[in-house]
Amino acid sequence: MITKYRLIVDWSDTDQAFVVEIPDLPGCLADGASYVEAVTNAQRVIDEWIATAQELGRPIPEPRGRVRFA
Repeated sequence: MITKYRLIVDWSDTDQAFVVEIPDLPGCLADGASYVEAVTNAQRVIDEWIATAQELGRPIPEPRGRVRFA
């Protein structure tokens, strides 16, 4: 599944990896040696986060999308 959740991708000098945060899903993070690997891993982690929430009967936040400025 292709995510509609916002991804924040940063480079971590400490980890020497790209780190991806998914702000709409608390605690949902991924990383990878390359940008593409990090985003691919993020999709897998998002799918797992949602599956776990469903199994536990927890609500799944709707994607908020882009931050819009007025």
